[in-house]
Amino acid sequence: MKQQVTTSNKFIRPKLECRADGRARVGVAEVCFLLFVVTGSCATKRISAVAPAVPVARPGLIADRNAAVRNPPDRLMRQVRHELIMLPYYGVFDNLAYRVDQDTVTLLGQVTRPTLKSDAERVVKQIEGVDKVDNQIEVLPLSPNDDLIRLAVYRAIYSQPGLDRYSIMAVPSIHIIVANGNVKLEGVVANQGDKDLANIRANGVSGVFAVANNLMVEK
Repeated sequence: MKQQVTTSNKFIRPKLECRADGRARVGVAEVCFLLFVVTGSCATKRISAVAPAVPVARPGLIADRNAAVRNPPDRLMRQVRHELIMLPYYGVFDNLAYRVDQDTVTLLGQVTRPTLKSDAERVVKQIEGVDKVDNQIEVLPLSPNDDLIRLAVYRAIYSQPGLDRYSIMAVPSIHIIVANGNVKLEGVVANQGDKDLANIRANGVSGVFAVANNLMVEK
């Protein structure tokens, strides 16, 4: 079965397809990444490290059938995404993702605050139809040097003409994840040129050991 990747942009909705055997699947992949994008097109995001897909909805495997009817898979995915992007301390230096398997939600990604990890689990547990939350969010280590690199990479990217437009949203669409001097760029950009430019800007920051450019190109 194919995997499904979606973003949290408000213009994008998972596309549910019905199969003859009664299963349902979502059109592109199964891990959902919380991203804010400039345009509304959906692209294939970073597929590396995506777990094998599981059926989103299979009759007979959900313990609470009534809950499944009240909150079908596509609606559940939208609600999880909504709750996560509304977390007050979710920002440009965090990266959240999630996977929905029946009534179980797996939380993934990296955050700078331990409270953000616990808050994410708390709000998802409160969603109707969610029976279990597997919280695999990584809390990044405390490091004054990493904090300096975060700010320096942020300035290098978002002060660059052409990339500055990605900073207009509440949470900019290029997320900067730093751990022990290593930088990962997560998120969505409009074209390959912007992805390459962000990579060049990040690599030019003093103190950065390596840059992993996981930005998704919309077109």
